[in-house]
Amino acid sequence: MIKLSLQSLSYRDTFNAGKIDLLGIIDKAAEYQMDGVDLHFTHFASTDDDYLEEIKQACLKRGLHMCYIGVSNNFGKTGDELREQIDLMKKWIDVAAKMGIPMIRAFGSWIPEGETEEEAWPRLVASTKEVAEYGQSKGVYVGLHNHNHGCIPATGDQVIRLLDDVDNPYYTHILDTGQYRGSPGASFGERGQEDPQWNFYGSIETSAPRAVHVRAKIYRIASGKEAWLDYERIMPIIKNVGYNGWMSIVFEGQDELDEPAAVPLANSYLRSMLAKHEM
Repeated sequence: MIKLSLQSLSYRDTFNAGKIDLLGIIDKAAEYQMDGVDLHFTHFASTDDDYLEEIKQACLKRGLHMCYIGVSNNFGKTGDELREQIDLMKKWIDVAAKMGIPMIRAFGSWIPEGETEEEAWPRLVASTKEVAEYGQSKGVYVGLHNHNHGCIPATGDQVIRLLDDVDNPYYTHILDTGQYRGSPGASFGERGQEDPQWNFYGSIETSAPRAVHVRAKIYRIASGKEAWLDYERIMPIIKNVGYNGWMSIVFEGQDELDEPAAVPLANSYLRSMLAKHEM
C-alpha cells in the first residue's frame, strides 16, 4: 500500500510569514493522519545536534517516517560556485546520516546563459557522481528530482540518461508528477496550460519504473479535485510499474488557495485516488 507524506514546502508561504515552523508542519502531518514527512533544508532552524534530535523525536512520537531532506542544488555552476554546491549536498548528506533519514533530494543543472544542455551535461554527471559516491559512503541515497524552468533533467529520457551515466546504486529517482517539461505547472508556455509539443505524461511513464519516491504535485484543489494534472491518468502509470513506496503531497497552488485550507483538501483527494485505484 502506498503511504502518504507531507512535503514541508506545502506550507511555504505560511512558513515564510513566520506563522509556522518545522515542528508545526510535523504537527500538521500528524493532524491529517499522514504517514510521513519530507523536510526541506531551508525549514531547519539549525543543524545543531539538539535541534536535529528534537525534530527526530517529534516525528517518532507522532509515528511519522522522515522520507528525505530536500536540498536545492545547482550543478550548472562553475568553479568555486560549483564546489560550494557539491559541499552543500555533502553537508546535508551528513545531516541525513545523523538523523537516520535514508535519502536527500537532488536537482540537476540550470543551464547558464550561452551554454547548451549538452555542454553542461558532463559537469552535471561529474558533480553528481561525486555526491552519489559520498552518499554511498554515508549510507544515504541521493534522489534525482526531475525539474523544468530551465533545469535539466526536464524529460523522462533525460532522467534515465543521467541515472545511467552516474551509474551508482545510491543514486536513484524522486518522480515529480508536475515538473516534467510540458506540464501545466512547469512548462515554458502559459501557466495552467499543457504544452502540446511535450508529452509530459509520457515522461512520467518513462521514468516511473526507476522511482523510489513520488511527489504528487497539487496546483488547483479548491474544488476538492486537482484541476491541472490528470491523476486518473497518472495513478495507473504508477500502479502499472508495481510502485509501492511513498507519495508526497506537494501543494503549489498558493495563488488560488491558502495553504491551511488546501493541504487537507489535497490529503483527502489523494487518499481517494489511491483508494479508487487500489494502491
